[in-house]
Amino acid sequence: MPIRIDRFENGPNDVLDLKAGTQPHIVLTFLATNNEQAFTQTEIHEATDIPRGSVGVVLSRLEDRGLVRHHGRYWAIGDDERLASYAAQQAASSASTTDDYYGESDE
Repeated sequence: MPIRIDRFENGPNDVLDLKAGTQPHIVLTFLATNNEQAFTQTEIHEATDIPRGSVGVVLSRLEDRGLVRHHGRYWAIGDDERLASYAAQQAASSASTTDDYYGESDE
């Protein structure tokens, strides 16, 4: 989709798209859902099906914004309070699709 030339010339150089379905969103959601663990890039690649070569770039961009952190080879969701809230929301969303609240299906 084209953008206006003034946005092209005056907009930020490195915009990170966090819309649902984008690679940054998928990685952030995965790490937030698993906020008690840290993962290697290979493990993130295997869990998300994001191409191996893209995982490092995505993680670097997320780290630049303070959304993830890493030590050595391992990456985890960032420490920010907003991210803790995001992680809790993701966990609650995951749990609601796997709990027994609605009972057995008749199908």
